[in-house]
Amino acid sequence: MFAVKTTAGAPKAETYRELTGQLSALLAGETNGLANAANTAALLYQGLPDLNWAGFYFLHGGELILGPFQGKVACVRIPLGRGVCGTAADRRSTIIVPDVGKFPGHIACDHASLSEVVVPLVKAGRLLGVLDLDSPSPARFDAEDATALEAMAEIFLRGSDLGRLTSGL
Repeated sequence: MFAVKTTAGAPKAETYRELTGQLSALLAGETNGLANAANTAALLYQGLPDLNWAGFYFLHGGELILGPFQGKVACVRIPLGRGVCGTAADRRSTIIVPDVGKFPGHIACDHASLSEVVVPLVKAGRLLGVLDLDSPSPARFDAEDATALEAMAEIFLRGSDLGRLTSGL
């Protein structure tokens, strides 16, 4: 059994160091993309403060399809280029949104979400999907979060076979 070690009250850098180590240990020896996505979402949701959603969308047929997540029910399909997730996927770059209400074309799956960070999942030049985190607090995410989440997404991608979860571009 794997237990998420608490990082409550720790500085952000220490929290991410701990979670990165836990993610590496959690995914060690497991390559199933569905299982790894589910455990990655759970680790982030339990380990990071002030989140109300953490999860994945995977690319299928030119749109993002909901994958494993933690939080309230979510939008199932997001077109590339729409909303924060679709824009991050289309640009293939991480997007930090301090106020989702001011993001053009924002798709509100949960009206309690006020800020968001989305990391595109790109492996061997192929877009596979996105990692998406939402918060009920404005300006919850910053460059430090983005850098750490990009590193965690790389750990997830390196160890996961996503062949059945995505068609990729």
